[in-house]
Amino acid sequence: MKAEKDVEGLIEALKDKDWNVRGGAAEALGEIGDKRAVEPLIQALKDEDWPVRYWAAGALGLIGDARAVEPLTKALSDENKGVREAAKEALKKLNAKKN
Repeated sequence: MKAEKDVEGLIEALKDKDWNVRGGAAEALGEIGDKRAVEPLIQALKDEDWPVRYWAAGALGLIGDARAVEPLTKALSDENKGVREAAKEALKKLNAKKN
């Protein structure tokens, strides 16, 4: 039950004003691996701050849900190199889980 509340709180933290909070929430959601976080993390791939997009891409790779393939593919064109690399690694993980 506690983990369920934690996930909900972290999903809510993805909307925080502070990019450090949003990025930390994305990272934690990836480590937890709860599929309820997939859609909010996909939205976080559009965040104005690149570190949040970076952590969101990594988290989506860890969760391994196929819904993330198209948004991660779009993130391969991100203006930030780190985000592009994170999206590339996440897609590799998703592909590995598929096979």
